[in-house]
Amino acid sequence: MKATGIVRRIDDLGRVVVPKEIRRTLRIREGDPLEIFTDREGEIILKKYSPIGELGQFAKQYADSLAQTTGHIVAITDKDQFIAVAGPTKKDIIAKSISHDLEEAINEREVVTAAKEDKTFVRIMNEDDSEFTFQVITPIISEGDAIGAVILLTKDAKTKFGEMEVKLASTASAFLGRQMEQ
Repeated sequence: MKATGIVRRIDDLGRVVVPKEIRRTLRIREGDPLEIFTDREGEIILKKYSPIGELGQFAKQYADSLAQTTGHIVAITDKDQFIAVAGPTKKDIIAKSISHDLEEAINEREVVTAAKEDKTFVRIMNEDDSEFTFQVITPIISEGDAIGAVILLTKDAKTKFGEMEVKLASTASAFLGRQMEQ
């Protein structure tokens, strides 16, 4: 754990203000859920809650199955990071933060099908992701909220995604969204 040097007092209602710099760095916005943990040494730990993160193992199996079926790279995200990735670039993507552009696409509930040279192509992570040549992004909606995305990617310049890939990603998104509601 890293000390920030910031000290805050608890008000009469038991509230503590999380400093703006920390909220900005961790992408915590008004209304975001935080999970509270305690340990034996009396520490209180706040962690940004990811509802889709609870499906981590299940999402990984789903991504693996979809990647085997399609032969493409499959990624499942929440609104902050990649939760599950299947395919050859798995180690390059897993647990990385998603880009601001991808977060916007999720919030806008956009289904994106684009080639690298298209204006609609969405950068999916802050690191260099220029090796991907085609993408399909479908938001995961649960109880009316956009909570993440299913992404199909390819590095093969000859491969173009069509209606089948959009339907597969949309089906996966809908299924994961319904799993979250149960």
